[in-house]
Amino acid sequence: MAMRLKLFISILFMSFLSASVWADEEALRKAIQPHFQGHAIDSLKKTPLLGLYEVVVGDEVFYTDDKANYFFFGHMIDAKSRTSLTNERIQEIKSARRVPLESLPLQHAIKIVKGDGSRKLAVFTDPNCPYCKQLEKELLSINNVTIYTLLYPVLKGSMELSKKIWCSKDQIKAWDDFMLKAIAPSGKDCDTPLEALLKSGHENKVSGTPTLIFADGSIVGGMIPATTIEEKLESASRSK
Repeated sequence: MAMRLKLFISILFMSFLSASVWADEEALRKAIQPHFQGHAIDSLKKTPLLGLYEVVVGDEVFYTDDKANYFFFGHMIDAKSRTSLTNERIQEIKSARRVPLESLPLQHAIKIVKGDGSRKLAVFTDPNCPYCKQLEKELLSINNVTIYTLLYPVLKGSMELSKKIWCSKDQIKAWDDFMLKAIAPSGKDCDTPLEALLKSGHENKVSGTPTLIFADGSIVGGMIPATTIEEKLESASRSK
């Protein structure tokens, strides 16, 4: 009987402690949130260092005290290894992030089917982005893929250029001609989905071009070579 009572008290104490920690973190979350109106706090957890809490908002990682009186931006460095713990965490967050392909406005994409089109890839891209042009050259050697080109005109002069590409009689030819041959598009004015594409990019935290999204929802920001694209396409196909 004594053993059972001791065990019950131990379980009760641990439950109380757990609830207390949860309540403290909830209070801290509520104290932080007003400083980031319109942005969700994706993660909040206590670090083993100096009583600091790690806060994740989008791709931003920063630290705060237990009352949210102070915010600390910058990198936390391991003095022994001289590595940035903050950078490691940022990369971990980015690697874990997923955007379901079907959640994107694919109906507003310039759809390019190569071979059997069995593998899927969406690309947020800007016609004035030099890295996007490099990516198009890498994509030339990729076969058996459906590429959803999502115009994302975030650079200067890109909105008008994107409109002309979208309004061309042959969108795929206009896109390839400009990106691979520097031939300016001649499309006339028409209704475009560019505002919807910009909204989707912002909602999905697309911060630069090109941004590639694969069938498994994995995201790669920046230009990558054809060999890496092939690896990612195959990996995404196997995971489905």
